[in-house]
Amino acid sequence: MQPALGLWIPLLLLLQVLPGQPQSLKEESTPSSVNCDQDQPVHELVKRVPGSVDEDGLCHCVVHLPNNLIPMNQLEQLQSIRQVLMDKYDQELSREPPTYNLLCLELEGARELVTQLMAKEGGTETEDLLSQLQSQIANASLTLKFLADSNQRSLRAYRQEVNILEGRLSDCEREKWQEASGPPLPPGSCAHGGLQKVSRPLVVQLNWRGFSHMAGVWGRDSAPDLDSSLYWVAPLSKDGRYFDYYRLYKSYDDLVLMKNYVERAMGYGDGSGNTVYENFMYFNYYGTRDIAKVNLSSNTLVLRRPLPSATYNNRFSYAGVSWKDIDFAGDEKGLWVLYATEESKGNLVVSRLNTSTLAVEKTWRTSQYKPAMSGAFMACGVLYALRPLSTRQEEIFYAFDTTTGRERRLSIPLDKMLETLHGINYSPLDHKLYVYNDGYLINYDLSFLALKQKQSKPPA
Repeated sequence: MQPALGLWIPLLLLLQVLPGQPQSLKEESTPSSVNCDQDQPVHELVKRVPGSVDEDGLCHCVVHLPNNLIPMNQLEQLQSIRQVLMDKYDQELSREPPTYNLLCLELEGARELVTQLMAKEGGTETEDLLSQLQSQIANASLTLKFLADSNQRSLRAYRQEVNILEGRLSDCEREKWQEASGPPLPPGSCAHGGLQKVSRPLVVQLNWRGFSHMAGVWGRDSAPDLDSSLYWVAPLSKDGRYFDYYRLYKSYDDLVLMKNYVERAMGYGDGSGNTVYENFMYFNYYGTRDIAKVNLSSNTLVLRRPLPSATYNNRFSYAGVSWKDIDFAGDEKGLWVLYATEESKGNLVVSRLNTSTLAVEKTWRTSQYKPAMSGAFMACGVLYALRPLSTRQEEIFYAFDTTTGRERRLSIPLDKMLETLHGINYSPLDHKLYVYNDGYLINYDLSFLALKQKQSKPPA
């Protein structure tokens, strides 16, 4: 919004057309009674001035003008313009908060112009009008300053109240979380009765390649190795398909501060189904059903082989997430791959892989159509599937236990900051989900049912 519509500009324009010093035409020592305005154009304020005509037919006259050349009609016009501008200023001020600094500058400009006009030694009536205008401008400046100070104080007070309420809410949530979850699980432990709930999302940062890299994946080494503190981030290319670069961080602090990292070029990955397990990265080789393994210490491709019957090239990817036909997952029980086949009619298939050879050790078929899911992850050998409820919430709605072969329905809400969850990885070390959410790195704490809660029976 352009505040006050340029309050002082009309005053400046009006000043330019009002002469501020006495003006004289060419003097003649012997004036006569010739009426010069009949033959020659003269200044519009000079009418019917007596003078003389020389032998060349030129009119000569002497004009004595007063010091003050601001006529009353123009002062009235100035006052009218001022009133219109003040009315517009009041309207704009009541409609939305103006830009304080610009308004101050414009009012200061108007004050200076009025001061210049008053310095021209006008008559009493003129001085009264200008003095009135000067007082009104001063009042407008004081009012503006008062409003700005009041708004700042109110805003600070509101922010303090909000911060206090948010702090209390966070404390209550943590207390309830600890009460319901019981003691925290040791790293890599599966001594629980399954997933119970998910915390609110924690936004870590924007990915290191920027806003335009909406798709990607990140996490920490998903092998339950206490000696490993490796974190990794792999934003995809801008088209959301090509896996071409990744970064490695030795600690979470290094990742947050974006320091002490190693950046590597990849050049042959497809989609955001990557995971890292025991210092190797696993991914879908570009444009094929092949699964591949890269040694992160040397950035060397050490193994590549086809995944039997797996579809690829966006045949059965997740809902809203393209090019994720083959999705890797690591947990306490090993390395897994999630995909679909033509034989399964697009339903999700879970296979456990041999980490040395990438051979399929065992396969389970679920009843869930993979393109109806928005993502999935593994925790303690149990598959958990998500689906979108809205642009700001997902639901973990399905679980499949590979130990028992049983499936069950769930309804665990998962809030999200932006619309699409791309890469989803679980870490057994800290029982967190690492999610790449439309360019942002997000994580969640997972809470699991205590075993005594699972074994207890409801009263008859």
